[in-house]
Amino acid sequence: MKKFDQINVIPFIDIMLVALAIVLLTATFITQGIIKINLPTAKNAVAESQSQTVEISIDVNKQFYYQQQPNSIEQIAIQLKKLPKQTPIVLKIDKLVSFGQFTQLIDLLKTYQLDNLSIMTLQSK
Repeated sequence: MKKFDQINVIPFIDIMLVALAIVLLTATFITQGIIKINLPTAKNAVAESQSQTVEISIDVNKQFYYQQQPNSIEQIAIQLKKLPKQTPIVLKIDKLVSFGQFTQLIDLLKTYQLDNLSIMTLQSK
């Protein structure tokens, strides 16, 4: 049996590189706020006012609705421009509406950085 005079450091380097990758990924998530944190509760905390939910619909006839009122996409754009960025938006899109119109609406919402979206669906039986 041959005796080794040197230490093989390659496995050690592999472990250190994996540890470095984990540290860098964790640091990135923490700075971007992706990791969810359970905040403590307080008896004297003041509730932040919740903004009103906005409903946008498209029917089978390709008609856009803002808060259940018929509007053109241009009129909806004017209304969306006035909204705070964290306003909850509910989308009700008929299942026969073309994907192009859905994409047009999503693009409009992204233009005004309105990311708090929900898509209304029916529960299957």
